[in-house]
Amino acid sequence: MSKQRVHLFVKGKVQGVFFRQALKVMAKKKNVFGCVKNLKDGRVEAILEGEDLDVSSLVEWCHAGPANARVEDVEIRNEKYKEEFSKFEVLY
Repeated sequence: MSKQRVHLFVKGKVQGVFFRQALKVMAKKKNVFGCVKNLKDGRVEAILEGEDLDVSSLVEWCHAGPANARVEDVEIRNEKYKEEFSKFEVLY
């Protein structure tokens, strides 16, 4: 299996709805590493690294997010896999 890295910017009602914590739970289930944080402009930024299928399923999940989220757009930037992370963490 090949690995991939994606850099996401999620726009919509994605802050104050447990988006970051829910993404962390999903990432752990999928064995995906990286980080997620809120941006001052109201978006959520995430970097995901792992097996292609696992990362792809998390990207798909980000298009809906947790129950109270209302995702309007997900900007996806494919980046070179760096094996930069050893866990998934929420940044503040």
